[in-house]
Amino acid sequence: MRLVIQRVLDAKCTINEETKSEIEKGYVVFLGVSNDDNREIADKMIRKLINLRIFEDENGKTNLSIDNINGEIMIISQFTLYANCKKGNRPSFIEAGNPDLANELYEYFIDEIKNAGINVATGEFGADMKISLVNDGPFTVCLDSYELF
Repeated sequence: MRLVIQRVLDAKCTINEETKSEIEKGYVVFLGVSNDDNREIADKMIRKLINLRIFEDENGKTNLSIDNINGEIMIISQFTLYANCKKGNRPSFIEAGNPDLANELYEYFIDEIKNAGINVATGEFGADMKISLVNDGPFTVCLDSYELF
């Protein structure tokens, strides 16, 4: 499982020129799933995401988590995080999880973040989405379950 986490001041997801969801201060999380992923891996990534301390405290140090600032999270499915560009100039996506598994884990990820008491906004699995955001910092973190666990 791969996450690209962007600390944002606000973000919006648009589908077919209609606003699907919006958040204020928090994270936009682009989530990619591989065929090796499962709920156990998702749980570990969720804990890492929720406990990540990348918001500034009163001293300007990155010591606060999403909970500490009452932030929101927008979660967007993105199979292209598993693009393999080793050969040629056209990416291969064979490392991305099959759509049924990816959608199941995407929905599970959303539900578990909500169960943690965090306001969650989403995109739509498989849709052509337009994401606009104001990256705060900019501050972007990449998490890969292969590297973390």
